[in-house]
Amino acid sequence: MSGVEDLTILCFLGITKESIVDVEAMVRKVEQKIESCSQQDVELHIERIFVISQAEPRLPLQLEDAVRPDGEGEEEGRATVNQDTRLDNRVIDLRTTTSQAIFRLQSGVCQLFRDTLTKKGFVEIQTPKIISAASEGGANVFTVSYFKSSAYLAQSPQLYKQMCICADFDKVFCVGPVFRAEDSNTHRHLTEFVGLDIEMAFNYHYHEVIDSITDTMVQIFKGLRDNFQTEIQTVNKQFPSEPFKFLEPTLRLEYTEAVAMLHEAGVEMGDEDDLSTPNEKLLGRLVKEKYDTDFYVLDKYPLAVRPFYTMPDPSNPKYSNSYDMFMRGEEILSGAQRVHDAQLLSERAQHHQIDLEKIKSYIDSFRFGAPPHGGGGIGLERVCMLYLGLHNVRQTSMFPRDPKRLTP
Repeated sequence: MSGVEDLTILCFLGITKESIVDVEAMVRKVEQKIESCSQQDVELHIERIFVISQAEPRLPLQLEDAVRPDGEGEEEGRATVNQDTRLDNRVIDLRTTTSQAIFRLQSGVCQLFRDTLTKKGFVEIQTPKIISAASEGGANVFTVSYFKSSAYLAQSPQLYKQMCICADFDKVFCVGPVFRAEDSNTHRHLTEFVGLDIEMAFNYHYHEVIDSITDTMVQIFKGLRDNFQTEIQTVNKQFPSEPFKFLEPTLRLEYTEAVAMLHEAGVEMGDEDDLSTPNEKLLGRLVKEKYDTDFYVLDKYPLAVRPFYTMPDPSNPKYSNSYDMFMRGEEILSGAQRVHDAQLLSERAQHHQIDLEKIKSYIDSFRFGAPPHGGGGIGLERVCMLYLGLHNVRQTSMFPRDPKRLTP
């Protein structure tokens, strides 16, 4: 069975497309390659066929349309499938070779993340997703009914990762859902995504944390490059992109250097202003031109644009021991050395106008001895999107949630 012949036979038998069948057949070599099939050097000569599950005759979308690159076949009037149609009929869309490749690669990212950190001596932990207080002061959280009171869906496992460090676990990581009640209808935001989170104690300098995280990312990039070429090439057929480039060791720039590069490119911004999304993308292009890498670290962010638990830079109080990591000019991780002194943590929380009573258990964790530590949180879907050069995070979320989508 090959090419158009297979459809002709199935139609003749009254078997609808996408039905599940068992086939009893002879496998025979062919003289000419069958270009329309993944198995190109043999064909099946059917003897018997059994319908296990018959699909309805009218499919909500055609798989051949769903894998067609944008713009291809327009002159012939052949259709492509838009994003909402795909997501409304996700079970069908996930059957395409492109979707299969994306999520097999995503599974590989999780496996490489776990394997690399386990080899480094990290312990995988599980943290609660229903919490009593909004972790960063009450903004952008989902409130849920909790018996006779209210609770919140966790924005991040960070507070619990830190508690584990205080409990002498030394190095921990977790993989789990993260919730953000942000009304952001952009190509890179979701209201629920998978967080790959890391936290670790360090001995001398918080750059030990940066080095550990960047090495983990590099091991993931290498693993994908070496073991997932079939998946990468499958996605590239529909969504062409340049191969992902990275350096060893990973490039690390200070925030002031980045601002200087943007100033040279004609951007007007203050030295302590946060980076806008357009400026992040521009900086990514400038870094790629100068250093030929798609992955880099931006260190020493202004303290004013970071959360209350961020450690100030001891040599310059306007800046902080914090960092972001970028892929193809978009942020995939935000992290920092954390404040591990209860008194300083209380002062920083008050500066951010956070009610100390609501984070009392968190602050109390640091009253009985806490080592210097730091970490960060990575968005799994965003990493996959940017590694593959895709243009929307919904392509790398199996069943995405955003402000306008709660189904399927």
